[in-house]
Parts: sequence; C-alpha cells; structure tokens
Amino acid sequence: MPGRALWHEEALTVTGTGEHQHVDTVVVGASQSGLAAGYHLMRRGRPFVLLDTYNRVGDAWRERWDSLRLFTSARYDGLPGMPFPAPRESYPTKDEVADYLEAYAERFRLPVRTGSRVDRLSRRGHMFEIVTGATTFSAENVVVATGAYRIPRVPDISDRLDTSILQLHSSAYRTPSQLRAGGVLVVGAGNSGAEIALEASRDHSTWLSGRDTGQEPTSAGSLADRLLMPVMWLVATRVLRVTNPIGRAVRSHFLEPPRGIPLGRVRRTDLRAAGIVRVPRTVGVQDGLPTLEDGQTLTVSNVVWCTGFRMDLSWIDLPVAGEYGHPVHERGIVSSQPGLYFLGLPFLYSLSSALLGGVGRDAAHIVDHISKRVADTHDRYGVTAGSKPPWPDRPGARERQLPHQEHEERTARWR
Repeated sequence: MPGRALWHEEALTVTGTGEHQHVDTVVVGASQSGLAAGYHLMRRGRPFVLLDTYNRVGDAWRERWDSLRLFTSARYDGLPGMPFPAPRESYPTKDEVADYLEAYAERFRLPVRTGSRVDRLSRRGHMFEIVTGATTFSAENVVVATGAYRIPRVPDISDRLDTSILQLHSSAYRTPSQLRAGGVLVVGAGNSGAEIALEASRDHSTWLSGRDTGQEPTSAGSLADRLLMPVMWLVATRVLRVTNPIGRAVRSHFLEPPRGIPLGRVRRTDLRAAGIVRVPRTVGVQDGLPTLEDGQTLTVSNVVWCTGFRMDLSWIDLPVAGEYGHPVHERGIVSSQPGLYFLGLPFLYSLSSALLGGVGRDAAHIVDHISKRVADTHDRYGVTAGSKPPWPDRPGARERQLPHQEHEERTARWR
C-alpha cells in the first residue's frame, strides 16, 4: 500500500500533517545503505524518516534474477548492530538478503515509509524540500541512499533489432524460462552477463559479447576463497580508499568511465566448459540481426542486455552532478549543498562502500557530520538541543526569525 509506514510513532518526530511535513533528516531509499543511516540516526536520537519507492523493504533485491547470490560470505554481510543470520561461510541468496533487510528495519523500529517515491529534491532557503506524491517534506538534512545506479542502460542499436528477437535487460531477467527457443546473445561480460550466460547455456546456444573484465584470484565459495577472503576484505576496507593514491587509481579505473569488475564466481573455464562462445563487442545491426566489432553477424532469438545502469540525478533539482554524471562529494558530503549527503555509491570512501558489510562505516561518518552540523546550527541560532531551528519549514516562506511565542510553541512540539 503506497505510503505504508513501518514504525512506532514514538520513534519518529515529524511535525505537520497531510501535504506539508517537517523532519530533521530525510533518508531517500531504504535498502542497505539507507537502513544503516537510519540505525545510526536512531542511536544519535536524531528525528528522521526513510522514504522508499518499493512497497516492501527488500524488494529491490527480490526483483533481481532468481539464482543471484552475494559474492561475499555471510560473515561480511551484516549491517551495524545485526549480523547476517546465516552460516558464516555461506553465500546468501538475493531473497535471503531481502528478508534480512526487512527484519533489520523491524528489529530497530526504523521509520520507513514504503511506497513513497521521491519525485523531486530541491532547496528553499536553509531547508530542503522533498516531494513524494501529494506530500512535501521540509528537512535540514537529506541523505540520498538510492543505490549506485537506477536506470537500465541499453544501447540505441536495440531499437533496430528485428521485432522477432526477444530483448531483456538484466534488470528484467529472472530465469531462463523467459527466453524463446533459439540462440541467446548476452551483451556485457561482467558478473551479471557471465552468470546469466551460464544459466542460458543449459538449453540454448549462447554467445557472450564484450570486453574480458578479468577474474578474481579465487572463485566465491571455494576453499581458496574462504582462506583468502579475510585478506581481500582487509584490502577492500582498509587499503583501497580514496584517501591514498592506490585507492584513487583503482576508483578511477572502474568508475571513470564505469566498467565491469572482475568475475567473482564464474570462471573463464566455466564458460568454456558450458560451450559459451566469447565474442567481441556488439556494435551494430544488419538486416535486423546484431553485428559484432569484427563484422560478424549473429542469428539469435534472444538478446540479454547486461550493460549496466546509469546514474539518475534528474530528480535532484540542485547542481550536484560532475563528470560521468556522478555527484561531486567528499566521502558522501556535498560541500556545495550543506546538509546534502550521498551513501551507498561505489568507492564513496573505499572499495567496500557499496557492499552490505561496508555501508555501515560510511553511514556512521555521515551521521556524525549531520549531528555536528545540527549542533553548530543550533548554537548559531540559540536553539536548545532537541528543538527546531527558527527558520521556516513551509513552502514559499522566506528566512526570518519567528516571534517568541510562535517559536516556543514549535519548540515544545520537538521536545
């Protein structure tokens, strides 16, 4: 049900009702990064609300393809305050992740409003305005935790393929049963492409098109992986950070422009054993059929586009985008827009920043900054702890000091 709220009322301080509401902090997105931010905000006693597009916490994971598993074992998949409820060396399925996130929100009574898609984020004076359906929130702080990328990226040549060819983006792929009889071309040779190609090859002739992204030293779930994972996790969390030259070089390699990461579970030998044909990049269409970089034309009945996603900041009516469409920030803090934060982005701070087990540290850093900012603001305006700053929260109002009586009335509501 749109607008469904998953919280106990005493856990959240929101003033106003109906179309206009105010809260200290709005967190946009209630998947792993948003929930981690909510956990730390709750511990700090900061009033906040989480707004999520989906009708159920965890649905962003439930909508992935059926056989998807994490590439990190459960021991590295917990959010702050709650280990992942699975054997430490197991690799959780996407549905187990979804259920874990839902249980996490319930356990900590996080104020999640599901079915609340944010249509626009803008600024009015000192305050942010967040429009979701018929409701407009005003907030001093906004944490954008919508994930790395939101919009499927499909090449323009897809429009020229023959209509008899079934086309699916990886975001719409669930199982091989969706595919038509005949050959399958999987475009994009990263992790999703390799895993989907391997599934499709059981009943279809399959081609995997794209640049070889390489592979990790060990395969997820192998004995070697279990032995090396502690070292790899240490590197991902402590070594490959944007604060040192090595970390910045790795970040630039994978994000400028964005490209696939090395294969984590599927091996090159797995692809060869399954009879999957590796081919160059798909670059055009001839007579309705896909053509490759080497001039070859493939006769297939299905094309699965594993070409990734692009960043979508179009709903943010603020100048925050930089090169390649990424927001300009320093460890999630947007200095050009005080009070605006990003969380859950690849390499926000380290290689682990977009992973379940890595978002907690970044969330704690951002919430620390929010708490300090709120304290500094209250000191500047002479507002006591826990009260609302004396600037307006209603759309169209301008910055002004409130009359003493009105300020006292509003302050009382926030105690």
